[in-house]
Amino acid sequence: MLTGYKNVFQRILSLTCRRSYHESISQTLACSTFSSHSKLSALRSSFFSDPSHCNSRSYQLSTHLHLCHCYSFSCSLSHSSRTTGPMDLKEVLKVLEELAPLSLAESWDNVGLLVEPIKCRPIKTILLTNDLTDSVMSEAEAMNCDLIISYHPPLFHPIKCLVSKNWKQRLAIRAITAGIAVFSPHTSWDSVKGGVNDWLAGGVGSGKVSVLSQSFSSAPQSHKLEFTARSLEELNTIMAELKGTNSGVNLQHTAVSSETDGFFISLICPDSGLTPSVQTLLQHATPSQSLSILQVKQRPLPGYGQGRLSVLDEPVTVAAAVQQMKSHLGLNHLRLALGAQQTLESIVSTVAVCAGSGGSVLNGVKADLYITGEMSHHEVLDSVAAGASVILSDHSNSERGFLAVFKKRLAGHLSNSITVALSQADRDPLEVV
Repeated sequence: MLTGYKNVFQRILSLTCRRSYHESISQTLACSTFSSHSKLSALRSSFFSDPSHCNSRSYQLSTHLHLCHCYSFSCSLSHSSRTTGPMDLKEVLKVLEELAPLSLAESWDNVGLLVEPIKCRPIKTILLTNDLTDSVMSEAEAMNCDLIISYHPPLFHPIKCLVSKNWKQRLAIRAITAGIAVFSPHTSWDSVKGGVNDWLAGGVGSGKVSVLSQSFSSAPQSHKLEFTARSLEELNTIMAELKGTNSGVNLQHTAVSSETDGFFISLICPDSGLTPSVQTLLQHATPSQSLSILQVKQRPLPGYGQGRLSVLDEPVTVAAAVQQMKSHLGLNHLRLALGAQQTLESIVSTVAVCAGSGGSVLNGVKADLYITGEMSHHEVLDSVAAGASVILSDHSNSERGFLAVFKKRLAGHLSNSITVALSQADRDPLEVV
């Protein structure tokens, strides 16, 4: 079997590469159909017209902004799903996924259902917290909580053993013992439109907001196979074989006929169908000589991603921005570093924000003011030298206020019988003394 795959990919590497589609054309195409025969003709012409780009000993892997999957989210559901009856854990998790899909989380993050009770029970009480600590767990136990939504994941690194001497593992043991589920959304809430970062950006005032670090569709990776067939009979035979070797796999294709060159076929297949599809095509002379394989690039999700840049509708002074953020975050004190040549009366027109620890996301962003929870000493120095003032609130203080926003959003899509509460024990571990 391994030898067979080796031979297949050796054949792939020896295929004559074809010129990529013009980017301006490929961006306008839908994955299952083309908008017109003329577009197909133009596309086919650009594909075959320039043999100088071919290299018989290379495998061309090109990416295209090909709109293969409709993938969009809303920070609130379009139709209220409120009921009066009980909801089980799976139903609540479904609502959470719709409000902020976990696929938006960063690849390094640990999000989702982290603790599941042995015996699931109807969800009656949900506790929202920024961090799950011993005091928050005691609060949850006292209120007979069924689900804790902890913004930060209490379990992050892999666990080799589960022992009570480790405080985070002890929390998991207590949750299981009490029958409490624990869920963490973390960076999915940061990235979603209308999430933590949008809330934080709104603290200084309204403005035109854009994303600093773009999110992309998490649809399964797919590939585009392009090849020719001499006749309709050969085309039908090939497609029948492809269907047979890809049982259960969704294959989408388009075919354009030509009086001189037979048929030009563009086939979209998921990653799991790439090898069997290539094996099938290599068994036919014409497709094996014309085959080109293109990786379909995941499309960006406008409005989703990490960090925000806001161009304020009404510019404010640095002093005013500080006071507005104090009010927005519910804090008496903030830390401020004035940018080079700046004063408290300097005008702020652009604000870059990142909830939590934002140094890496804000690095190099051109803005009058940075707002985040924490930055390293040298990150602050670099920002100040570049002329940007910096407001630091401490890590969790830049996030916690969003819980009240999410409480209302979540409650509006759950059963009337479910109570959603904000933790009273949750607080930033640092305070000004």
